[in-house]
Amino acid sequence: MADDAGSMPTTQSELAVRPAGPCAMVIFGAGGDLTKRLVVPALYNLASSGLLPRDFALIGVDAADLTTDQWRQRLAEMMQQSAKGGGEFSADGTNPEVWGMLSGRMTYLRGDFGEAATFTRLADVLAETARAYGTGGNVLFYLAVADRFFGPLTEQLAAAGLVDEQDGARWRRVIVEKPFGHDLASARALNTRLLKILTEQQIYRIDHFLGKETVQSIMAVRFANGFFEPVWNRDHIDHVQITVAETVGVERRGRFYEQTGALRDMVPNHLFQLLTMVAMEPPTGFDPDAVRNRKADVLNAIPPVQPSCAVRGQYGRGQVLDRAVDDYRDEPDVAADSNTETYAALKLEIDTWRWAGVPFYLRTGKAMRKRWTEIAIRFRRAPLSLFRGTDAVNLGPNWLVLQIQPDEGISLQFDVKRPGQGVTLAPVRMSLLYKDWFPAMPNVGYETLIYDCMIGDATLFQRADMVEAGWRIVQPLQEAWAVEKPADFPNYQAGGAGPAAADELLADDDGRGWRPINHNS
Repeated sequence: MADDAGSMPTTQSELAVRPAGPCAMVIFGAGGDLTKRLVVPALYNLASSGLLPRDFALIGVDAADLTTDQWRQRLAEMMQQSAKGGGEFSADGTNPEVWGMLSGRMTYLRGDFGEAATFTRLADVLAETARAYGTGGNVLFYLAVADRFFGPLTEQLAAAGLVDEQDGARWRRVIVEKPFGHDLASARALNTRLLKILTEQQIYRIDHFLGKETVQSIMAVRFANGFFEPVWNRDHIDHVQITVAETVGVERRGRFYEQTGALRDMVPNHLFQLLTMVAMEPPTGFDPDAVRNRKADVLNAIPPVQPSCAVRGQYGRGQVLDRAVDDYRDEPDVAADSNTETYAALKLEIDTWRWAGVPFYLRTGKAMRKRWTEIAIRFRRAPLSLFRGTDAVNLGPNWLVLQIQPDEGISLQFDVKRPGQGVTLAPVRMSLLYKDWFPAMPNVGYETLIYDCMIGDATLFQRADMVEAGWRIVQPLQEAWAVEKPADFPNYQAGGAGPAAADELLADDDGRGWRPINHNS
């Protein structure tokens, strides 16, 4: 759906991909943190890379009493602060020409999301920007707001005729941030509510984890290299570990986190999306439905997780990166006897021919010792018979590790003979870091996702059935944890690797163990 429209100025070399076609983007929640830190910086980076069309307009909608000039100024100050602090908005600081082009197409609209008059005025602004900037009537609505507004906002857009598509002459799409529901029932209710108004093809449920290069590269690593696919199955793989560790606690989000917890916040979306990329069958092509069908197959093959196959935790006082951290229960807006988990670990099984008998271990936690996200694939050990009678009494594990943050890369660990007399083995690691092979490009994690929305590529976005399948898997945990109150909270120290019970989750399975966070070998 991209066209040959002229693009904004670029500070980088010509890219193989083409700029998106003409469109306007409307951000509800224009004064919020998400808009300032991620969405607008991502738009700037797209403009800097030549991927944002010249025929573009940006409209911000919020209740704050601001003028367009004041909104632009606040965004400009945020960009400058990030550039000075080594942020990711631009590799070389903010380019005045690019920022001027982008900010010159910004309009701020003050309005209450619950008032029909707001959407009548928005229709007028969109009509004016279509005339002024040649957007062709194409509009991308970004709901960068609390989830309670998803349904009402979409209904107001529909009532004002703003989501109607005219026989292919124009498109209207809606980006919905997480959380997409809080459990299976609420996810189904929200899907039903939105799908009364929009088609599935108009809804883009965004997950910023899927904007990371290493995540997008998983399919390329698997399917573009002939030596991986033959061993990507239960005959050769012992188990898979997926870790998302954060150093931050709940900061000033206690009120939100008390209603959410680690399971709801991270597992049915972020971690399950990583899991499906690893476990999916080869798609027939890279069109959105082919890929998403294979991902949905994985989720539908996972039985609901029982409480005996999961561990929850809550952090207590400790130190993270030499900074003192209080108990979670002492954080602002957190109950003194809170039972909300800040850590969750699960053991999953995928009931398919490829994965039967291969456990998938998932863990996520706050206030951990290091910010660390990786997918680690452990291969089965080779037979020891060849090495009987030698000094090589133990064979080290073979790991393929896809590292997602803080540094994106891929590594492979295997055994070699140690130099010298006799036969002794030593583990070695071959690794690549993306930054060592490819030029650094400014990226906040939303660029690819927003660009894909503009060109109508839904490959990296969840469908309604995928969302509901994820909630179905964790429903027994949600129900059990709501009733059974933990007696040992807090049960891990801030700056640690999680509760001891999580180690037992793996130790019970043939003595397996978690990889250390910040693993260097």
